[in-house]
Amino acid sequence: MTAPSPSTSQTPPEGLRTGDQDSPKTTFSRDRFGQVTLSRSKIVLFPGALEMTRSLFVVLVIALFILTFIVQPFRIPSESMERTLLVGDFLLVNKTAFAPPGPWGWLLPYRPVERGDVIVFHFPPHPPEHVVKRVIGVPGDRIHLENGLAWVNGQPLDEPYAVFEPAYPDDFRDSFPTQLYTDPGVDPGWWMEMRREVRGGDLVVPPGEYFVLGDNRNFSRDSRYWGFVPRDHIVGRPFVIYFSLREPSATDVAELADDRLGQKNDPWERIMDFARWNRFLRVVR
Repeated sequence: MTAPSPSTSQTPPEGLRTGDQDSPKTTFSRDRFGQVTLSRSKIVLFPGALEMTRSLFVVLVIALFILTFIVQPFRIPSESMERTLLVGDFLLVNKTAFAPPGPWGWLLPYRPVERGDVIVFHFPPHPPEHVVKRVIGVPGDRIHLENGLAWVNGQPLDEPYAVFEPAYPDDFRDSFPTQLYTDPGVDPGWWMEMRREVRGGDLVVPPGEYFVLGDNRNFSRDSRYWGFVPRDHIVGRPFVIYFSLREPSATDVAELADDRLGQKNDPWERIMDFARWNRFLRVVR
């Protein structure tokens, strides 16, 4: 004789009540001897304070890990990288792009710093400050400027990104390196070091260091004025503009007054004008 197998049912036996719809879910089961047992499972619609705190903590830990080791947001405050980066641009910087490969080299796209890379780095004269410029010279390169244009290893560098806003003549800026100390903005320590690194009219980039310039060549304080960027000062490479506020630049040309009535009274126009929507998610090159 075979004993009845246990069974589970949502329908109660006669004489048993399940209660109204607001009660916890009730299930009934029979054991091998035919005895009826009830089990009640509570349906949780909203998490409690403990569950919410735990979830928030996990999110914060993940966000902290990403900001510390993977990406970091920055905002552009000046015009030195126009027209590549504008005042008011918000960037995401890839902090792993130039990191030493280590055991994760097979997974993450590490690579060395190359000529033409836009980089974010700790400002050598004041390391807590972050600066963004473009790499013009890598270790071993011989560099000089003619009329603001860079020559590397005896050849003119193709610089489609460089712009030259109207500015006063400056031999130190445009014909770097020069033997004349003509700009009070030059760091005195760098002036002495630069003269030791000049060979045959070219500045030679030493091992482990990089020469950087701003794309807005006439309005950039860069390696010409304070020196090389050590490799361990480089934070990462900007890879996308995720937002851009329409903010004025020192090199903007003032617009002439417009006599049209009510031109600034349209609320929708004011809302749309506060940001540069065409720069949303633009890749940095």
